[in-house]
Amino acid sequence: MRFSDIPGLVSTKQKLVEAVANNHVAHAQLFVGAEGSANLAMALAFSAYLNCENRSGGDACGECSSCQKNAKFIHPDVNFIFPSAATPKLKREDATSEKFLTEWRTFLSESIYGNVTDWSNHFGWENKLLMIPRQESRNIIKALSLKAFEGEFKIMIVWLPEMMNSNAANGILKILEEPPEKTIFLMVSSDANKLLTTILSRTQQLQIPSFSDDEIKETIASDELSDERAAQIAYMSEGSMRTALQMVTGQDNETQEYFKNWFRQCFTYNFAELTKMADEFQKKGKEFQKELLNVGSKVMRETLINTVNASDISRIPEQELGFVQKFGSVFTAEKIMEVSPKLDEAQYHIERNANPKILFLDLSLTIAQIARA
Repeated sequence: MRFSDIPGLVSTKQKLVEAVANNHVAHAQLFVGAEGSANLAMALAFSAYLNCENRSGGDACGECSSCQKNAKFIHPDVNFIFPSAATPKLKREDATSEKFLTEWRTFLSESIYGNVTDWSNHFGWENKLLMIPRQESRNIIKALSLKAFEGEFKIMIVWLPEMMNSNAANGILKILEEPPEKTIFLMVSSDANKLLTTILSRTQQLQIPSFSDDEIKETIASDELSDERAAQIAYMSEGSMRTALQMVTGQDNETQEYFKNWFRQCFTYNFAELTKMADEFQKKGKEFQKELLNVGSKVMRETLINTVNASDISRIPEQELGFVQKFGSVFTAEKIMEVSPKLDEAQYHIERNANPKILFLDLSLTIAQIARA
């Protein structure tokens, strides 16, 4: 991964290049960006740039031994820490990053803009809670106690440090504040608010902006995709390259169809079907449940925009406009004001491991009552 592999974000890349040129590279950096941003990609590109043997033009050369190894994510001086879960052969505490490096490298090659859901699905942990266990803090200290093998810097990339076990997070505070010479921490976060303040205070934060519409259109452009559809996808994805790529392949359609059917059953008072759907939502896992509620919030927003004829700020695809118009005939602005907080509240409880079946059944009955009021 090189800077040139990441579309746009010129000013962010320039900051990193200038830090190296001026010998002002902070030993602990926190790359913060929303899901679907280039936060992980930027950390990987910066890692390649730091150890490149022939930097030129503000980027890694891509040809030296170091760059070739970084391209395959096998550089001996670049270590990875990421969330994981137990397996039939590994207990929770023993399921550390080093056990899953082969799968991780494949994931990086295929889903550089992916989130923890994509990583979970890639490995087969769909219904498990991922985290970074306590043992990882010991592994970090052990790995960084060794000098760089062939590169100038020893680099530790920690993906989603907000998912660290509290003991693991506390266990790295000392080495994070006083790492060995020529050691660089690159922490990649999608929600810095969940990090310990003691970690935040020890890192230099770099905000990674979301992609612009033009940057997304440039990335997804192809002969099979019309300019109009590419522009609509770029608008709808709201700066998330992950969302844009999913929309190109149609992967986002499943959740939208589930949402439509769910609200139809709510409106028709089909309680038998709603009970079945609550069971199905539970089986599909937390990330699906969160995405379903997110789709609901977006539909509510687009319905309100359509109601006041503010089409210039609408993000709904043209083919979905008919559904939004029908939806608005049932869910008036007053009803949306009642339902929207319920969706937000449900997401809050999902994040805190509420029982999904009970939560969605209760939410369905509440929405049904509001819809038919």
